Amino acid sequence: MTDAPRRPDAPDSGSTSAPQSPPAPTMGLELQEGVRIPRRQVISWALWDWGTQPFNTVILTFVFTAAYLTTESFLDPAVAALGPGDPAYQRGLADLTSGVGLWNTLAGILILVLAPVLGQRADATGRRKAWLAGGTVGMVLCMLALWFVEADPAYFVLGAALIGLGSVLNEIAGVNYNAMMVSVATPKTVGKVSGLGWGLGYVGGILALLFVLVARAADWWGMPTDNGLAFRVIAVGCALWTLAFAWQVLAFVPELPPTKGRAKVGFFASYVVLFRDVQGLWRNARRTFWFLLASAVFRDGLSGVFAFGAIIGGVSFGFSADQVIVFGIAANLVAGVSTILVGFADDRFGPRSVILSTLSIIVVAGLAVVFLRDLGPIVYWVGGLILSACVGPAQAASRSYLARVTPAGKESEIFGLYATTGRATSWMSSLLWTITIAATGATIWGTLGIVAVVLFGLVLMWFVREAPSPTDAVAD
Repeated sequence: MTDAPRRPDAPDSGSTSAPQSPPAPTMGLELQEGVRIPRRQVISWALWDWGTQPFNTVILTFVFTAAYLTTESFLDPAVAALGPGDPAYQRGLADLTSGVGLWNTLAGILILVLAPVLGQRADATGRRKAWLAGGTVGMVLCMLALWFVEADPAYFVLGAALIGLGSVLNEIAGVNYNAMMVSVATPKTVGKVSGLGWGLGYVGGILALLFVLVARAADWWGMPTDNGLAFRVIAVGCALWTLAFAWQVLAFVPELPPTKGRAKVGFFASYVVLFRDVQGLWRNARRTFWFLLASAVFRDGLSGVFAFGAIIGGVSFGFSADQVIVFGIAANLVAGVSTILVGFADDRFGPRSVILSTLSIIVVAGLAVVFLRDLGPIVYWVGGLILSACVGPAQAASRSYLARVTPAGKESEIFGLYATTGRATSWMSSLLWTITIAATGATIWGTLGIVAVVLFGLVLMWFVREAPSPTDAVAD
Protein backbone atom coordinates (compact mmCIF):
# COMPACT_ATOMS: atom_id res chain seq x y z
CA MET A 1 0.00 0.00 0.00
CA THR A 2 1.28 3.51 -0.71
CA ASP A 3 1.95 6.05 1.99
CA ALA A 4 -0.89 8.45 2.72
CA PRO A 5 -1.36 11.53 4.93
CA ARG A 6 -2.25 10.71 8.48
CA ARG A 7 -6.00 10.38 9.03
CA PRO A 8 -8.08 10.41 12.23
CA ASP A 9 -8.11 6.63 12.32
CA ALA A 10 -4.35 6.22 11.93
CA PRO A 11 -2.07 5.46 14.90
CA ASP A 12 0.30 8.08 16.21
CA SER A 13 3.57 7.24 14.49
CA GLY A 14 5.43 9.64 16.72
CA SER A 15 4.93 7.50 19.81
CA THR A 16 7.80 5.14 20.61
CA SER A 17 6.36 3.47 23.68
CA ALA A 18 2.78 2.83 22.70
CA PRO A 19 1.47 -0.55 23.86
CA GLN A 20 0.93 -3.19 21.22
CA SER A 21 -2.52 -3.03 19.70
CA PRO A 22 -4.85 -5.96 20.33
CA PRO A 23 -5.46 -8.34 17.43
CA ALA A 24 -7.79 -6.89 14.81
CA PRO A 25 -11.31 -8.32 15.13
CA THR A 26 -12.51 -10.73 12.47
CA MET A 27 -14.93 -9.00 10.14
CA GLY A 28 -18.22 -10.74 9.45
CA LEU A 29 -17.62 -10.71 5.70
CA GLU A 30 -14.27 -12.43 6.16
CA LEU A 31 -16.15 -15.52 7.33
CA GLN A 32 -17.96 -15.52 3.96
CA GLU A 33 -14.75 -15.63 1.90
CA GLY A 34 -15.09 -18.29 -0.80
CA VAL A 35 -18.68 -19.16 0.17
CA ARG A 36 -21.09 -19.67 -2.71
CA ILE A 37 -24.29 -17.74 -2.00
CA PRO A 38 -27.43 -19.09 -3.74
CA ARG A 39 -29.01 -16.47 -5.96
CA ARG A 40 -32.39 -17.08 -4.36
CA GLN A 41 -31.03 -15.91 -1.02
CA VAL A 42 -29.67 -12.68 -2.53
CA ILE A 43 -32.95 -11.92 -4.33
CA SER A 44 -35.00 -12.76 -1.23
CA TRP A 45 -32.90 -10.41 0.86
CA ALA A 46 -33.14 -7.56 -1.68
CA LEU A 47 -36.93 -7.94 -1.98
CA TRP A 48 -37.32 -6.53 1.52
CA ASP A 49 -36.10 -3.18 0.14
CA TRP A 50 -38.57 -3.56 -2.73
CA GLY A 51 -41.43 -4.49 -0.42
CA THR A 52 -41.01 -1.74 2.15
CA GLN A 53 -40.20 1.14 -0.21
CA PRO A 54 -43.85 2.27 -0.64
CA PHE A 55 -43.86 3.27 3.03
CA ASN A 56 -41.00 5.67 2.37
CA THR A 57 -42.01 6.86 -1.09
CA VAL A 58 -45.81 6.93 -0.93
CA ILE A 59 -46.63 7.32 2.77
CA LEU A 60 -43.75 9.48 4.02
CA THR A 61 -42.70 11.56 1.01
CA PHE A 62 -44.90 12.14 -2.01
CA VAL A 63 -48.51 11.14 -1.34
CA PHE A 64 -50.14 10.41 2.04
CA THR A 65 -48.29 13.01 4.11
CA ALA A 66 -47.68 15.68 1.46
CA ALA A 67 -50.96 15.43 -0.49
CA TYR A 68 -53.38 14.48 2.29
CA LEU A 69 -52.33 14.80 5.93
CA THR A 70 -50.91 18.32 5.59
CA THR A 71 -53.71 19.74 3.42
CA GLU A 72 -56.91 21.64 4.14
CA SER A 73 -58.69 18.31 4.68
CA PHE A 74 -57.42 18.49 8.28
CA LEU A 75 -58.04 22.19 8.88
CA ASP A 76 -60.94 23.49 10.93
CA PRO A 77 -63.79 23.95 8.39
CA ALA A 78 -64.05 27.64 9.24
CA VAL A 79 -60.34 28.14 8.52
CA ALA A 80 -60.44 26.02 5.36
CA ALA A 81 -63.30 28.18 4.05
CA LEU A 82 -61.04 31.26 4.15
CA GLY A 83 -58.99 29.97 1.21
CA PRO A 84 -55.26 29.89 0.45
CA GLY A 85 -54.94 33.67 0.30
CA ASP A 86 -55.85 34.17 3.95
CA PRO A 87 -53.03 34.30 6.56
CA ALA A 88 -55.07 32.16 8.97
CA TYR A 89 -55.33 29.46 6.30
CA GLN A 90 -51.57 29.47 5.79
CA ARG A 91 -50.95 29.37 9.55
CA GLY A 92 -53.26 26.39 9.77
CA LEU A 93 -51.27 24.49 7.15
CA ALA A 94 -48.05 25.44 8.92
CA ASP A 95 -49.45 23.97 12.14
CA LEU A 96 -50.15 20.71 10.31
CA THR A 97 -46.65 20.47 8.83
CA SER A 98 -45.05 21.32 12.17
CA GLY A 99 -47.28 18.70 13.82
CA VAL A 100 -46.00 16.05 11.44
CA GLY A 101 -42.49 17.30 12.17
CA LEU A 102 -43.08 16.94 15.91
CA TRP A 103 -44.15 13.32 15.61
CA ASN A 104 -41.21 12.62 13.32
CA THR A 105 -38.91 14.19 15.89
CA LEU A 106 -40.33 11.97 18.61
CA ALA A 107 -39.84 8.99 16.31
CA GLY A 108 -36.24 10.02 15.76
CA ILE A 109 -35.62 10.21 19.49
CA LEU A 110 -37.03 6.71 19.97
CA ILE A 111 -34.78 5.38 17.22
CA LEU A 112 -31.82 7.20 18.72
CA VAL A 113 -32.45 5.51 22.08
CA LEU A 114 -33.58 2.06 20.95
CA ALA A 115 -31.79 1.12 17.72
CA PRO A 116 -28.28 0.27 18.98
CA VAL A 117 -29.48 -1.51 22.14
CA LEU A 118 -32.05 -3.61 20.30
CA GLY A 119 -29.41 -4.41 17.70
CA GLN A 120 -27.00 -5.45 20.43
CA ARG A 121 -29.60 -7.75 21.98
CA ALA A 122 -30.37 -9.25 18.55
CA ASP A 123 -26.66 -10.06 18.16
CA ALA A 124 -26.49 -11.67 21.61
CA THR A 125 -29.52 -13.89 21.09
CA GLY A 126 -29.08 -14.58 17.38
CA ARG A 127 -32.71 -13.53 16.80
CA ARG A 128 -32.24 -10.92 14.11
CA LYS A 129 -35.04 -12.42 12.03
CA ALA A 130 -37.43 -12.08 14.95
CA TRP A 131 -36.69 -8.35 15.26
CA LEU A 132 -36.87 -7.95 11.49
CA ALA A 133 -40.24 -9.72 11.39
CA GLY A 134 -41.60 -7.77 14.36
CA GLY A 135 -40.57 -4.39 12.93
CA THR A 136 -41.92 -5.21 9.47
CA VAL A 137 -45.27 -6.53 10.73
CA GLY A 138 -45.59 -3.52 13.03
CA MET A 139 -44.98 -1.14 10.11
CA VAL A 140 -47.61 -3.00 8.05
CA LEU A 141 -50.12 -2.66 10.89
CA CYS A 142 -49.44 1.09 11.05
CA MET A 143 -50.15 1.42 7.33
CA LEU A 144 -53.34 -0.63 7.67
CA ALA A 145 -54.42 1.58 10.57
CA LEU A 146 -54.13 4.66 8.34
CA TRP A 147 -57.43 3.45 6.86
CA PHE A 148 -59.10 4.98 9.91
CA VAL A 149 -57.56 8.44 9.34
CA GLU A 150 -60.59 10.18 7.89
CA ALA A 151 -60.43 13.69 6.40
CA ASP A 152 -61.27 15.46 9.62
CA PRO A 153 -59.09 17.51 12.02
CA ALA A 154 -59.97 15.07 14.81
CA TYR A 155 -57.96 12.34 13.05
CA PHE A 156 -54.80 14.34 12.35
CA VAL A 157 -52.94 13.27 15.49
CA LEU A 158 -53.81 9.63 14.80
CA GLY A 159 -52.37 9.89 11.28
CA ALA A 160 -49.19 11.70 12.34
CA ALA A 161 -48.63 9.32 15.27
CA LEU A 162 -49.10 6.22 13.09
CA ILE A 163 -46.61 7.49 10.53
CA GLY A 164 -44.12 8.33 13.28
CA LEU A 165 -44.51 4.90 14.87
CA GLY A 166 -44.22 3.27 11.46
CA SER A 167 -40.92 5.09 10.97
CA VAL A 168 -39.59 3.72 14.26
CA LEU A 169 -40.59 0.16 13.39
CA ASN A 170 -39.22 0.52 9.86
CA GLU A 171 -35.86 1.66 11.23
CA ILE A 172 -35.67 -1.15 13.79
CA ALA A 173 -36.48 -3.70 11.09
CA GLY A 174 -33.94 -2.04 8.79
CA VAL A 175 -31.15 -2.38 11.37
CA ASN A 176 -31.52 -6.16 11.35
CA TYR A 177 -32.13 -6.30 7.60
CA ASN A 178 -28.87 -4.46 6.96
CA ALA A 179 -27.08 -6.75 9.40
CA MET A 180 -28.34 -9.82 7.53
CA MET A 181 -26.63 -8.60 4.36
CA VAL A 182 -23.54 -10.40 5.65
CA SER A 183 -25.46 -13.68 5.19
CA VAL A 184 -25.94 -13.13 1.45
CA ALA A 185 -22.70 -11.39 0.45
CA THR A 186 -18.98 -12.08 0.28
CA PRO A 187 -16.11 -9.58 0.35
CA LYS A 188 -16.14 -9.67 -3.47
CA THR A 189 -19.90 -9.17 -3.95
CA VAL A 190 -21.04 -6.96 -1.07
CA GLY A 191 -21.14 -3.82 -3.24
CA LYS A 192 -23.37 -5.44 -5.88
CA VAL A 193 -25.63 -6.95 -3.23
CA SER A 194 -26.10 -3.67 -1.38
CA GLY A 195 -26.68 -1.84 -4.66
CA LEU A 196 -29.23 -4.44 -5.74
CA GLY A 197 -31.25 -3.89 -2.57
CA TRP A 198 -31.24 -0.10 -2.88
CA GLY A 199 -31.96 -0.32 -6.61
CA LEU A 200 -34.94 -2.63 -6.21
CA GLY A 201 -36.23 -0.31 -3.51
CA TYR A 202 -36.22 2.61 -5.92
CA VAL A 203 -37.93 0.53 -8.61
CA GLY A 204 -40.60 -0.46 -6.09
CA GLY A 205 -41.15 3.21 -5.33
CA ILE A 206 -41.51 3.93 -9.05
CA LEU A 207 -44.26 1.36 -9.52
CA ALA A 208 -46.12 2.59 -6.46
CA LEU A 209 -46.00 6.20 -7.65
CA LEU A 210 -47.03 5.15 -11.16
CA PHE A 211 -50.10 3.45 -9.77
CA VAL A 212 -51.06 6.62 -7.87
CA LEU A 213 -50.49 8.77 -10.96
CA VAL A 214 -52.59 6.47 -13.17
CA ALA A 215 -55.35 6.35 -10.55
CA ARG A 216 -55.45 10.16 -10.39
CA ALA A 217 -55.58 10.41 -14.18
CA ALA A 218 -58.43 7.87 -14.28
CA ASP A 219 -60.31 9.76 -11.57
CA TRP A 220 -59.95 6.67 -9.38
CA TRP A 221 -62.11 4.67 -11.81
CA GLY A 222 -65.27 6.19 -10.38
CA MET A 223 -64.49 5.31 -6.76
CA PRO A 224 -65.81 7.87 -4.25
CA THR A 225 -62.97 10.08 -3.02
CA ASP A 226 -64.74 11.98 -0.25
CA ASN A 227 -63.55 11.67 3.34
CA GLY A 228 -60.02 10.88 2.14
CA LEU A 229 -61.08 7.46 0.87
CA ALA A 230 -58.58 7.43 -2.02
CA PHE A 231 -55.61 8.09 0.28
CA ARG A 232 -56.81 5.57 2.85
CA VAL A 233 -57.05 2.94 0.11
CA ILE A 234 -53.50 3.86 -0.96
CA ALA A 235 -52.25 3.22 2.59
CA VAL A 236 -53.89 -0.20 2.68
CA GLY A 237 -52.43 -0.98 -0.75
CA CYS A 238 -48.94 -0.11 0.50
CA ALA A 239 -49.42 -2.46 3.46
CA LEU A 240 -50.50 -5.31 1.21
CA TRP A 241 -47.54 -4.63 -1.09
CA THR A 242 -45.15 -5.00 1.85
CA LEU A 243 -46.79 -8.24 2.96
CA ALA A 244 -46.59 -9.64 -0.56
CA PHE A 245 -42.84 -9.18 -0.96
CA ALA A 246 -41.01 -8.58 2.33
CA TRP A 247 -41.63 -12.03 3.86
CA GLN A 248 -39.12 -13.80 1.62
CA VAL A 249 -36.10 -12.56 3.57
CA LEU A 250 -37.50 -14.43 6.58
CA ALA A 251 -38.09 -17.64 4.64
CA PHE A 252 -34.97 -17.98 2.52
CA VAL A 253 -32.13 -15.99 4.10
CA PRO A 254 -30.19 -17.86 6.82
CA GLU A 255 -30.02 -16.46 10.33
CA LEU A 256 -26.66 -15.28 11.61
CA PRO A 257 -25.51 -17.17 14.72
CA PRO A 258 -25.55 -15.44 18.12
CA THR A 259 -22.40 -13.66 19.19
CA LYS A 260 -20.08 -15.97 21.12
CA GLY A 261 -19.19 -14.82 24.60
CA ARG A 262 -21.90 -12.15 24.67
CA ALA A 263 -23.78 -12.45 27.95
CA LYS A 264 -27.50 -11.79 27.96
CA VAL A 265 -28.24 -8.76 30.14
CA GLY A 266 -31.32 -6.77 31.06
CA PHE A 267 -32.62 -3.96 28.86
CA PHE A 268 -31.18 -1.10 30.90
CA ALA A 269 -27.91 -2.92 31.51
CA SER A 270 -27.61 -3.08 27.74
CA TYR A 271 -26.78 0.62 27.72
CA VAL A 272 -23.75 -0.03 29.92
CA VAL A 273 -22.63 -2.73 27.49
CA LEU A 274 -23.28 -0.32 24.61
CA PHE A 275 -21.03 2.33 26.15
CA ARG A 276 -18.25 -0.20 26.56
CA ASP A 277 -18.71 -1.36 22.98
CA VAL A 278 -18.36 2.20 21.67
CA GLN A 279 -15.17 2.51 23.69
CA GLY A 280 -14.04 -0.75 22.11
CA LEU A 281 -14.69 0.64 18.64
CA TRP A 282 -12.52 3.63 19.46
CA ARG A 283 -9.69 1.43 20.70
CA ASN A 284 -9.84 -1.52 18.31
CA ALA A 285 -11.84 -0.49 15.23
CA ARG A 286 -11.01 3.18 14.79
CA ARG A 287 -11.85 3.10 11.08
CA THR A 288 -15.40 1.96 11.89
CA PHE A 289 -15.76 4.68 14.54
CA TRP A 290 -14.72 7.47 12.19
CA PHE A 291 -16.85 6.14 9.35
CA LEU A 292 -19.93 6.17 11.56
CA LEU A 293 -19.23 9.84 12.28
CA ALA A 294 -18.58 10.86 8.66
CA SER A 295 -21.51 8.89 7.26
CA ALA A 296 -23.88 10.36 9.83
CA VAL A 297 -23.18 13.80 8.36
CA PHE A 298 -23.30 13.04 4.65
CA ARG A 299 -26.32 10.70 5.00
CA ASP A 300 -28.27 13.57 6.54
CA GLY A 301 -27.37 15.66 3.50
CA LEU A 302 -28.52 12.85 1.20
CA SER A 303 -31.80 12.63 3.11
CA GLY A 304 -32.23 16.37 2.70
CA VAL A 305 -31.96 16.04 -1.09
CA PHE A 306 -35.07 13.85 -1.20
CA ALA A 307 -36.88 15.47 1.73
CA PHE A 308 -36.81 18.96 0.23
CA GLY A 309 -36.41 18.19 -3.46
CA ALA A 310 -40.15 18.13 -4.11
CA ILE A 311 -40.57 21.45 -2.30
CA ILE A 312 -37.89 23.07 -4.47
CA GLY A 313 -39.62 21.82 -7.62
CA GLY A 314 -43.02 23.08 -6.53
CA VAL A 315 -42.06 26.42 -4.98
CA SER A 316 -38.93 27.52 -6.83
CA PHE A 317 -39.66 26.07 -10.28
CA GLY A 318 -43.48 26.13 -10.27
CA PHE A 319 -44.13 22.40 -10.70
CA SER A 320 -47.71 21.19 -10.19
CA ALA A 321 -48.53 18.22 -7.93
CA ASP A 322 -48.70 15.86 -10.92
CA GLN A 323 -45.41 17.22 -12.27
CA VAL A 324 -43.77 16.58 -8.91
CA ILE A 325 -45.03 12.98 -8.95
CA VAL A 326 -43.75 12.53 -12.52
CA PHE A 327 -40.38 13.90 -11.46
CA GLY A 328 -40.44 11.57 -8.45
CA ILE A 329 -40.95 8.61 -10.79
CA ALA A 330 -38.09 9.72 -13.02
CA ALA A 331 -35.84 10.38 -10.03
CA ASN A 332 -36.51 6.95 -8.54
CA LEU A 333 -35.89 5.30 -11.92
CA VAL A 334 -32.55 7.04 -12.39
CA ALA A 335 -31.57 6.35 -8.78
CA GLY A 336 -32.51 2.68 -9.04
CA VAL A 337 -30.59 2.02 -12.24
CA SER A 338 -27.50 3.95 -11.17
CA THR A 339 -27.43 2.26 -7.77
CA ILE A 340 -27.48 -1.21 -9.27
CA LEU A 341 -24.80 -0.36 -11.85
CA VAL A 342 -22.51 1.48 -9.45
CA GLY A 343 -22.60 -1.56 -7.17
CA PHE A 344 -20.13 -3.16 -9.60
CA ALA A 345 -17.83 -0.14 -9.26
CA ASP A 346 -18.08 -0.53 -5.48
CA ASP A 347 -16.65 -4.04 -5.69
CA ARG A 348 -14.02 -2.97 -8.22
CA PHE A 349 -12.76 0.30 -6.76
CA GLY A 350 -14.05 0.18 -3.18
CA PRO A 351 -16.99 1.92 -1.45
CA ARG A 352 -14.91 4.89 -0.29
CA SER A 353 -14.13 5.85 -3.89
CA VAL A 354 -17.80 5.60 -4.81
CA ILE A 355 -18.84 7.73 -1.83
CA LEU A 356 -16.26 10.45 -2.51
CA SER A 357 -17.12 10.60 -6.22
CA THR A 358 -20.89 10.74 -5.77
CA LEU A 359 -20.76 13.29 -2.96
CA SER A 360 -18.53 15.53 -5.09
CA ILE A 361 -20.99 15.36 -8.00
CA ILE A 362 -23.90 16.13 -5.63
CA VAL A 363 -22.16 19.29 -4.42
CA VAL A 364 -21.53 20.52 -7.99
CA ALA A 365 -25.06 19.65 -9.19
CA GLY A 366 -26.65 21.28 -6.15
CA LEU A 367 -24.77 24.51 -6.74
CA ALA A 368 -25.76 24.43 -10.41
CA VAL A 369 -29.46 24.13 -9.53
CA VAL A 370 -29.17 27.26 -7.38
CA PHE A 371 -27.06 29.49 -9.60
CA LEU A 372 -28.54 28.45 -12.97
CA ARG A 373 -32.17 28.57 -11.79
CA ASP A 374 -33.02 31.48 -14.13
CA LEU A 375 -32.71 29.06 -17.07
CA GLY A 376 -36.02 27.55 -15.94
CA PRO A 377 -37.40 24.04 -15.25
CA ILE A 378 -34.76 22.34 -17.42
CA VAL A 379 -32.22 23.14 -14.69
CA TYR A 380 -34.34 21.37 -12.10
CA TRP A 381 -34.83 18.36 -14.35
CA VAL A 382 -31.16 17.96 -15.28
CA GLY A 383 -29.70 18.91 -11.91
CA GLY A 384 -32.32 16.97 -9.98
CA LEU A 385 -31.82 13.78 -11.96
CA ILE A 386 -28.04 14.05 -11.58
CA LEU A 387 -28.54 14.38 -7.82
CA SER A 388 -30.86 11.37 -7.85
CA ALA A 389 -28.33 9.33 -9.82
CA CYS A 390 -25.76 9.93 -7.08
CA VAL A 391 -27.81 9.69 -3.88
CA GLY A 392 -28.65 6.00 -4.26
CA PRO A 393 -25.08 4.86 -5.00
CA ALA A 394 -23.75 6.89 -2.08
CA GLN A 395 -26.29 5.29 0.28
CA ALA A 396 -25.62 1.78 -1.02
CA ALA A 397 -21.84 2.23 -0.86
CA SER A 398 -22.19 3.52 2.69
CA ARG A 399 -23.99 0.33 3.72
CA SER A 400 -21.41 -1.72 1.83
CA TYR A 401 -18.53 0.05 3.57
CA LEU A 402 -19.97 -0.62 7.01
CA ALA A 403 -20.54 -4.29 6.24
CA ARG A 404 -16.86 -4.57 5.27
CA VAL A 405 -15.60 -3.16 8.57
CA THR A 406 -18.11 -4.70 11.00
CA PRO A 407 -16.63 -7.31 13.39
CA ALA A 408 -18.23 -10.75 13.16
CA GLY A 409 -21.10 -11.22 15.61
CA LYS A 410 -21.76 -7.48 16.02
CA GLU A 411 -23.65 -6.83 12.80
CA SER A 412 -26.99 -5.74 14.30
CA GLU A 413 -25.31 -3.64 16.98
CA ILE A 414 -23.09 -1.79 14.50
CA PHE A 415 -25.96 -1.18 12.11
CA GLY A 416 -27.96 -0.03 15.12
CA LEU A 417 -25.24 2.52 15.79
CA TYR A 418 -25.39 3.38 12.08
CA ALA A 419 -29.08 4.20 12.45
CA THR A 420 -28.45 6.08 15.70
CA THR A 421 -25.62 8.25 14.42
CA GLY A 422 -27.75 9.10 11.41
CA ARG A 423 -30.56 10.23 13.70
CA ALA A 424 -28.14 12.13 15.94
CA THR A 425 -27.26 14.43 13.02
CA SER A 426 -30.66 14.42 11.31
CA TRP A 427 -31.23 18.03 12.36
CA MET A 428 -28.35 19.47 10.32
CA SER A 429 -29.80 19.76 6.82
CA SER A 430 -33.24 20.77 8.15
CA LEU A 431 -31.72 23.48 10.35
CA LEU A 432 -29.48 24.92 7.63
CA TRP A 433 -32.37 24.73 5.16
CA THR A 434 -34.57 26.73 7.54
CA ILE A 435 -31.92 29.29 8.49
CA THR A 436 -30.87 29.93 4.89
CA ILE A 437 -34.45 30.47 3.71
CA ALA A 438 -35.22 32.72 6.69
CA ALA A 439 -32.13 34.82 5.97
CA THR A 440 -32.73 35.18 2.22
CA GLY A 441 -36.53 35.01 1.96
CA ALA A 442 -36.32 32.56 -0.99
CA THR A 443 -36.77 28.79 -0.92
CA ILE A 444 -34.15 28.13 -3.60
CA TRP A 445 -31.35 29.30 -1.32
CA GLY A 446 -32.23 26.56 1.14
CA THR A 447 -30.50 24.21 -1.31
CA LEU A 448 -27.21 25.70 -0.20
CA GLY A 449 -27.87 24.47 3.33
CA ILE A 450 -28.22 20.90 2.07
CA VAL A 451 -25.12 21.26 -0.12
CA ALA A 452 -23.16 22.52 2.89
CA VAL A 453 -24.01 19.38 4.90
CA VAL A 454 -23.02 17.10 2.01
CA LEU A 455 -19.76 19.02 1.60
CA PHE A 456 -18.98 18.71 5.31
CA GLY A 457 -19.59 14.97 5.15
CA LEU A 458 -17.40 14.76 2.04
CA VAL A 459 -14.52 16.43 3.89
CA LEU A 460 -14.90 14.08 6.86
CA MET A 461 -15.07 11.04 4.58
CA TRP A 462 -11.83 12.07 2.89
CA PHE A 463 -10.00 11.31 6.16
CA VAL A 464 -11.51 7.83 6.54
CA ARG A 465 -9.44 4.98 5.13
CA GLU A 466 -10.78 2.65 2.47
CA ALA A 467 -12.54 -0.48 3.65
CA PRO A 468 -10.43 -3.64 3.29
CA SER A 469 -10.64 -5.44 -0.02
CA PRO A 470 -10.86 -9.23 -0.18
CA THR A 471 -7.05 -9.41 -0.30
CA ASP A 472 -6.33 -6.60 2.11
CA ALA A 473 -5.37 -7.89 5.53
CA VAL A 474 -4.36 -4.54 6.98
CA ALA A 475 -5.89 -4.08 10.42
CA ASP A 476 -7.79 -1.02 11.55
